[in-house]
Amino acid sequence: MGISPSTGLRKGVVVNIEATLKSVASAIEAAEMMSGREVHACWTGIGGSHIDGINSRGVVAVTGRNRETREIGNDDVNRVLEAARAVVIPMDRQVLEVIPQAYIVDDQKGIRNPLDMIGVRLESEVHIITCSVTSAQNLIKCVNRAGFRVNDLILQTLAAGRATLTGEEKELGTALIDLGGGTTDVMVYSQGTPYSTITIPAGGAQVTSDISIIKNISFENAERIKLDAGCCWEELLERDGEIIVPGVGGRPPLSIPKSQILGIIRPRMEEIFTMVKEKLDKLSLARPLGGGIVLTGGGSQLPGAAELAFHLFKLPVRVGFPLPVGGLVDEYRNPVYAAAVGLVLEGASREGKTGDGAELRPGEKGQTSLFSKLTEWLRKEFF
Repeated sequence: MGISPSTGLRKGVVVNIEATLKSVASAIEAAEMMSGREVHACWTGIGGSHIDGINSRGVVAVTGRNRETREIGNDDVNRVLEAARAVVIPMDRQVLEVIPQAYIVDDQKGIRNPLDMIGVRLESEVHIITCSVTSAQNLIKCVNRAGFRVNDLILQTLAAGRATLTGEEKELGTALIDLGGGTTDVMVYSQGTPYSTITIPAGGAQVTSDISIIKNISFENAERIKLDAGCCWEELLERDGEIIVPGVGGRPPLSIPKSQILGIIRPRMEEIFTMVKEKLDKLSLARPLGGGIVLTGGGSQLPGAAELAFHLFKLPVRVGFPLPVGGLVDEYRNPVYAAAVGLVLEGASREGKTGDGAELRPGEKGQTSLFSKLTEWLRKEFF
C-alpha cells in the first residue's frame, strides 16, 4: 500500500492537476516499493458532490435462443439493460455505472438472474449512477500524466460497500456512509443491490476548518488536534485534559481543553448525520434498513462517531472495516482503506478474476482475452 496527502482535490473534484498528479505518483511509488512490483495501470475511484444516482426501468420482448420455447439468453439481458439505460441526461454528464436491481419476467417480480427462464416479456429495474464529464476527464488526466493508465472509473462508495458489507447486510437493507475529507458519500442498499446514491457536501475537512477558525490556529495544527484529541461523544471523554498547540510567529504555545474541542466537533458531525438522515427519510424503501448504518472512511475513526450516529438514526451502527482478503495483513484492515480494497476486488471481478468467488453479473462480460494478454505482454517486453 501507499498513502499520500491529497492536496489537489476539493469536495472530491480536481482543482489542481499538478498537485493531484504528484499525490497519485507519490502514493503509487510507495506501493511499488513495498510490493516490489511495477505499476502500469490502475482502477481509479471517483466520488464527490457531482455524483448522482437515479432508478430506471427497461422492457423488451424476449427473442430467445429458441423461438418456440422463448428461453431468455444473454442477448435478451443485454438488450433490456440497454433499454433501462436509455434515460435522458444532460450533455455535461456521463453514465458511470448501470447496476441491475431485479428482473421481471411476464409480471413475475423479484428475479435476480433471468437467464434460461422462459417468458415473453422481460423487464429490468436498474440503478444508474452518473457523474460530471469534466470531473471524470480531469481525474483521468491526472492519473495519465502521473504515468499510469486508467482501466476504468469506479464509484468509491460502491467499492467501499464491496469491501465492508456482507451479503446479509445488503439483503436486509443498509446505508453505507463514507465520511471523507470534502464530502460524505452514502450508498443505500435494499434487497441486495444499490438503491440510492447520496452525496453531502461536507466532511472531515469542515470539522478541521471549524477548529482552525474558532481557535485561530493553522489548518495543519487543527488536523493534528482532531486526530490526536478529537471526540464527538461526551461519555468517551474520560477526563478533561488539555492539548498544547505550537504558537504562530514566535508566540507562546496555546493550551486548549479537550472539552472545547468536543464542543466544536460534535455540532458539525451532528449536522452531517442530520443531513444524511433527512435524505434517507425521503426514500420510499420497500422495507426499513434492517442492516442499519455502516460508517467507513477516515471520519469513521473519530471516537464517538458510531455512538453519535446511533443516537441520531436510532438504527444499529458499526464501523466498516475491510472484510478479510487473502494477502492483506491486519494492519491495513482499516476504514481508511475500505475504498482501495474494494477497488481491487471490483477490478478483479470486472477482469473475470473474481477475488471473492463472486460471479459476473448477467450480461456482464469479462474484459480479459488472449489477444489483450498478448498485447500487454508485447508492450511490457518490447516497449
